Amino acid sequence: MNRHVLASALFLVALPIAAQTPAASAPPTTAAAPPTTTQTAPPPGFTEKIVLWPDGAPMQHGTTDGDIPKIFTYPAPGAGPHAAVVVMPGGGYTHEVMPQEGAYEARWLAAHGISAFVLEYRLSPAYMYPAQMLDASRAIRYVRAHAADLGVKPDAIGVWGFSAGGHLSGYMATVHKAGDPNAKDPVDRVSDRPDFAIISYGVLALDVYARAGTTPLKTLIGDHPTQAEIDAVDPSKHVSADTSPSFIYSTTGDKTVDSQNAAEFYLSLKRVGVPVELHIFELGAHGTHMGDDPKSPPELKVTPTLIANWMQLHGWMAAQPE
Repeated sequence: MNRHVLASALFLVALPIAAQTPAASAPPTTAAAPPTTTQTAPPPGFTEKIVLWPDGAPMQHGTTDGDIPKIFTYPAPGAGPHAAVVVMPGGGYTHEVMPQEGAYEARWLAAHGISAFVLEYRLSPAYMYPAQMLDASRAIRYVRAHAADLGVKPDAIGVWGFSAGGHLSGYMATVHKAGDPNAKDPVDRVSDRPDFAIISYGVLALDVYARAGTTPLKTLIGDHPTQAEIDAVDPSKHVSADTSPSFIYSTTGDKTVDSQNAAEFYLSLKRVGVPVELHIFELGAHGTHMGDDPKSPPELKVTPTLIANWMQLHGWMAAQPE
């Protein structure tokens, strides 16, 4: 007998016996529970907490505080409308440095006449790409759609990010969409393009890591991303003449995010004629915040002045009294 026919015959004989044997039944499968969400303490000193999707965010799979993207407001005093900045803290996409890369800058902005909104975006491992990008996009759209209520200028809304938040800011500066005038949700009817971007020690050019044989952003795109997945989150791959004007800050002493990221992103913007300013300081480890921490190298302490000068140059910040 042909061995394939024999095997079929044996299977047919065994089938009724197996069907009567409880042990032969496959155990029921249980869907794996999603990873526990990371909980983030709110930034200190905010005025109001605004949930970005009151009816639930895209990809949301839980109801804890870490499942709910939100912004915290730091309104500028005085009569508006004011320019606005969505501040995006760093933390490697696994946590958020809310006080030093969120609240501190938001208070500085408000004191200089800029209304600030600190974004709490969702975090890995519970949330991966594109959840964080959706949260950043929604924050910009929300502020623009509610500009009148928030006392801000809809055409002067920027982003300011640090480390992972710097990557997120660079992404939004290069990957953005016009609003859909027919959208049911009024927030979706406006653009998510930042009018300007301030990027502090952010991952901006993934080719820098490819040349070294490494892949960053694994907490965002996983351990074994395809080249297409890497390119999708690489801000330098999406630079165009419509990229947001940018102020880029980095340090040669940063061993976590090589300053070549800043240099290559700067050159990409310069080639297509986007207004851009770059400062790479010699000293300073990763995570120097605004550069004016008590332990920061003295040369970094000029950073707030440089940022203010750049914003005044473009009309986003009023000249400050001497």
